Amino acid sequence: MNAALVESFDKPPRYGVFAEPIAGDGENVVTVTAAGLHPIVRSLASGKHYGSTGKLPFVPGLDGVGRLEDGTKVYFGAPRSPFGSFAERTLTAQPMYLPIPKELDDVTVAAMMNPGMSSWAALTERIQFARGEGVLILGATGVAGLLAVQIAKRLGASRVIGAGRNVDALERAKRLGADAVIPLEQDREKLIALFRSEFAESKISVVLDYLWGDPAELLLEAIAQKGLQHAAGRIRYLQIGSMAGPTISLPAATLRSSGLELYGSGFGSVSIERIFQSLGEFLKEAASKPFVIETKQAPLRDIERLWLEPQSGTRIVFQP
Repeated sequence: MNAALVESFDKPPRYGVFAEPIAGDGENVVTVTAAGLHPIVRSLASGKHYGSTGKLPFVPGLDGVGRLEDGTKVYFGAPRSPFGSFAERTLTAQPMYLPIPKELDDVTVAAMMNPGMSSWAALTERIQFARGEGVLILGATGVAGLLAVQIAKRLGASRVIGAGRNVDALERAKRLGADAVIPLEQDREKLIALFRSEFAESKISVVLDYLWGDPAELLLEAIAQKGLQHAAGRIRYLQIGSMAGPTISLPAATLRSSGLELYGSGFGSVSIERIFQSLGEFLKEAASKPFVIETKQAPLRDIERLWLEPQSGTRIVFQP
């Protein structure tokens, strides 16, 4: 079958021929119709993600949309290695697939499920978000961040603050529901003061962090209390991505002087069964009222040319 092939962790996948998947016990062959190029797909293909097996060759692609052998249209995830979703066919097994409501098209579902899951599952499964809480999104300008703005609002956030570097994308975040935005490209002390003001005045109790690195350090400094005034309330900090760096420096006083609670949200922090249960609810919500996401469709044979193309708020979706 035709597929994208990862044969080296140092080169983009190439379009070629790979072995046909053969279903084992409890598995189904799925004919793929659309699969999104998510940051985690690139990270796994480079061997840098913690979920990498380190074994070559393999077909990349973590999830997608396709048809089961009985014709049922499904969203599927976690294909058995080495069969990823960037191929004509792959493998899926219960509970790793969900029927897709007729109101949703293949490309939109393939584009939105992975980035949407990052905030939907984090809020609903990881911390049991409650209506009326305020949310600050660090990295609100990418595909996942822009969806997070919409999802937080849909789940009843009282106030949503978007922070990011891309000024145009921040304006888009406002159009999608952000109550205020904070550009990260400004004086360090001014930025800390802006963050601190939002925590004090807007009753922000949840942070969704797609960046980590230096922006996270600045935000955590803003959370830390100065002097011996009464400490701020509980703040649940969800670490989701690390686009700005894999590590931070965290002073012990930050934890002692605040109501800060640190969480990680990703594969491993929540069971795959719970994630897919949550995604079923996400699909129903999207079917009743669509989320806004920009997509770029491309044939799978263009994988090598488009692999490193910046997506800047648009998700590339490959179709075999």
